[in-house]
Amino acid sequence: MTTGGGTGGLRRGEPLRIVPPRQSAAPALITGGAGFVGINLAHRLLSRGEQVMLLDNLSRPGVERNVEWLCAAHPGGVRVEVADVRDAGAVARAVAEARVVFHFAAQVAVTTSLAAPREDFEINARGTLNVLEALRLLPDPPPLIYTSTNKVYGGLDDIELLRRADRYEPADSALRWHGIDESRPLAFHTPYGCSKGAADQYVLDYARSFGLKAVVFRMSCIYGPHQFGTEDQGWVAHFALRALDGRPITVYGDGRQVRDVLFIDDLLDAFDLACAHFPRLSGRAFNIGGGPANSASLLEVVDAIGRITGRRPPLVFAEWRAGDQRYYVSDMRSFHEATGWAPAVSLEEGLGRLCEWLADARGARPKIAASERA
Repeated sequence: MTTGGGTGGLRRGEPLRIVPPRQSAAPALITGGAGFVGINLAHRLLSRGEQVMLLDNLSRPGVERNVEWLCAAHPGGVRVEVADVRDAGAVARAVAEARVVFHFAAQVAVTTSLAAPREDFEINARGTLNVLEALRLLPDPPPLIYTSTNKVYGGLDDIELLRRADRYEPADSALRWHGIDESRPLAFHTPYGCSKGAADQYVLDYARSFGLKAVVFRMSCIYGPHQFGTEDQGWVAHFALRALDGRPITVYGDGRQVRDVLFIDDLLDAFDLACAHFPRLSGRAFNIGGGPANSASLLEVVDAIGRITGRRPPLVFAEWRAGDQRYYVSDMRSFHEATGWAPAVSLEEGLGRLCEWLADARGARPKIAASERA
């Protein structure tokens, strides 16, 4: 164990590095805390004086930079445990200290799950079971928020779609207006869908069977600062990065597939509200995304990024990928009715903020039109 005011050159493989907390309050534990969502949540919590512990194996390229930035921004406030959720002992030790657990650690790419399904299962399903068992064995377990995925609903091939010029739309008007709600039957597809879906159901059942305080967020596409997207995960940031670099984007399918996108600040607001309403929300799963107002096809997102950066990248089309939903938009009415939450950041504003952050991070800020920042 070492101490210091920052990461001090934190690297994968080191067992534990700790920055002494400013006060003795129990920390919020964020598994996968060095990733995009985790680092943004940690920054918010630390900014209001709360203590944070990150548990992350630092396996995703670039996340060390996130941790170093966080520790520099909040010296003395964050503890970092370099460990894997597959290590039940490390998980149990971290959970035992926590006042709340945000479980984000995961294998996040469908393509990787198809290439290495056993590893995908071990991380997503067994890793989540490690967290749940650590909670179950405590005399007074802290509450848990687990981030699941819209992929638990499968390919949604039964939904009749209308093909428009730049997007697909459901033929059913109710789906067009509201999106897909939690009554939709689960239909796991691809090893990733199976592993995340199994974890999703384990969390709900541990709330039911053992009385854990636990909430599941079935999330759509989240984007924002500190996201270094790739072709396989974080596609909005990936598109923006390709545009900034003037490089082509490979689109799998025809690009008309539609997703609802949610800016990271809105997701953090949802986490805050879930924590405030745990007694009423525990044991429930909620679809969380940008909703119909923030839905867009891949082609429409490329066009928007082109307007913002002035660099619309060329497109290269490839075959459809397994399990790729042609249409998924979250119906968030259940969570709104329970907490009053609704997204506040529009797609155009959020994309502008993302592109500015990425350009600053790479030292090549684009000229962002005033209309895009408004």
